[in-house]
Amino acid sequence: QGQLLQSGGGLVQAGGALRLSCTASASFGRTLAGYSVGWYRQGPNKREFLAAIGQSGAQTFASNAVEERVTISRDKTKDTVYLDMRLLKPEDTAVYFCAAHTNLSELRIPGFIHSWGQGTQVTVSS
Repeated sequence: QGQLLQSGGGLVQAGGALRLSCTASASFGRTLAGYSVGWYRQGPNKREFLAAIGQSGAQTFASNAVEERVTISRDKTKDTVYLDMRLLKPEDTAVYFCAAHTNLSELRIPGFIHSWGQGTQVTVSS
């Protein structure tokens, strides 16, 4: 268990784009190199899975709801995972979280995840 450190987000106009970043905090005690990393967002009723990337960066997948508008990537030299979103809509407004797990497939299941970022607010104005 431990915390991941997020950056990015804020207020964006509809149709715009943003980048969110996720790296390991000091409390995590290790790098992200041995972990798959995913992104979620928290809406009024649920925490929604968005995308995930495997340890090597070769495997990625995204939810059907956003796959045409998101790109997930990782920079091993910076030990950072990125989520790029484009063509933003007001309904994308939410708090976004990154998550880490040693098993890529289990990143789809929030109950299996013990390491989360602190969350970052994204607000899309119309």
